[in-house]
Amino acid sequence: MSAIYYQGPPSDHFDGARFRNLYAPTTDRTLREIWRWRRTSTRAPWPPPVHAIATDRPPAGSQSLRIVLVGHASLLIQVANLNLLIDPLWSDRASPVRFAGPRRHQPPGIAFADLPPIHAVLITHSHYDHLDIPTLRRLWATHRPRLIAPLGNDTVIRRAAASLRVQTGDWWDRIDLSPALALQFTPANHWSARGLNDRRRALWSGYLLHTPQGVLYLAGDTAYGTGELFTELRRRCGPPRVAVLPIGAYAPRWFMAAQHMNPAEAVEAFRALGADHALGVHWGTFQLTDEAQSAPAEALAAATAAHALPPGAFRPLHPAEVWQLPP
Repeated sequence: MSAIYYQGPPSDHFDGARFRNLYAPTTDRTLREIWRWRRTSTRAPWPPPVHAIATDRPPAGSQSLRIVLVGHASLLIQVANLNLLIDPLWSDRASPVRFAGPRRHQPPGIAFADLPPIHAVLITHSHYDHLDIPTLRRLWATHRPRLIAPLGNDTVIRRAAASLRVQTGDWWDRIDLSPALALQFTPANHWSARGLNDRRRALWSGYLLHTPQGVLYLAGDTAYGTGELFTELRRRCGPPRVAVLPIGAYAPRWFMAAQHMNPAEAVEAFRALGADHALGVHWGTFQLTDEAQSAPAEALAAATAAHALPPGAFRPLHPAEVWQLPP
């Protein structure tokens, strides 16, 4: 029997049982296709894991926009004197178990003990490399942040950690975090699952952060699809100051194109959005797919050069790297 995470009225992206994408073909894959990928996969070798890196020690708060990559898709965003974590993951594996599954190749770019007071945590979707229950438990015990996630993910979280309180929203819903800062859920071309019988039962999303310094777009996990997603975002909300876009976990394309952008598509999304700056995430920490560890950064450099983008306009973030909005 399939899991039920959300019950609500049908919409253009919810049929009463499962959610779906609006700007891309289906992400569903058959067992035969999954087996084909595993059988024919030629994974590029990654270098041995790094066990120590220089970490960032963030300030207690920041009025101006400050972004740090913790690793993979986990970010600390400081702006308007609020501290936000996006898809926090301090565990050693992106997996439902501690003894198997993708293991970190780099430590977190911020030591957990060095975190400033965390006011809100934003979850984009339920995959294990984005929704890590052990990390949420640690954050709840030490910071008591607001937990915010798309529809249905509250059920996923509370089934694993009943004491956590989660606020949910649908695409385009808006939540005020303070008089100076608001967030808005946005569509993404992706999917969700925690097991074998709950595919697309919980919603996935990106976020817009409306800040005193302009709009920050957090794409979450998304395919490029038809490209309409990004033109629609620009039509509704105008060009963002900064776009945080995924650039990794894209090979092989026949299997991954419906759910993850590659770096060339990320550059197309950046151009469609009309953003001033872009930051590349979702690469280099967990070996989820077939490309080499450095391939996303190299392919991004080639794509930005092919479009003659200004130097630094779209840069891949590394763990512990700090990016601040230029004046």
